[in-house]
Amino acid sequence: MTDTRCPLCDLDEKDGLWANEDCLVVLAQAAGVGTICRVVWRDHVREMSDLAPTERRAFMDTVFAVEAVLRQQAWPTKMNLASLGNLVPHLHWHVIPRYEDDAYFPDAIWGAARRPGAQHLLNEDLVRAALYEALGQSRKSRL
Repeated sequence: MTDTRCPLCDLDEKDGLWANEDCLVVLAQAAGVGTICRVVWRDHVREMSDLAPTERRAFMDTVFAVEAVLRQQAWPTKMNLASLGNLVPHLHWHVIPRYEDDAYFPDAIWGAARRPGAQHLLNEDLVRAALYEALGQSRKSRL
């Protein structure tokens, strides 16, 4: 029997850098790239068009704030924003700082690596503090 539980539904505040009642920001490491973030919509929703217009704006405002924080903290060559959800049909955005010396540049990080690539790692505490400054205080989880 296949486990049909959604790994994004199982996330809570302890897994994230910042959260409010709608979104959770999670830090991750991408091999050959380094630190990336995911912005996860807390409710299990499959498509952006399933959200109300005000929810879409709030979600994207959070994505853009995370992008700005990572630009400030990481000084990347380029930022990538991606919402694929092919394997996990639960709304989430990948916020990915890109560098000319990462393993995949200039291709997407889901393709074949072009070179070994540098790992650009960020300090989790500094990213968390910058997110709190940009987005405000985290609120308790609804879980």
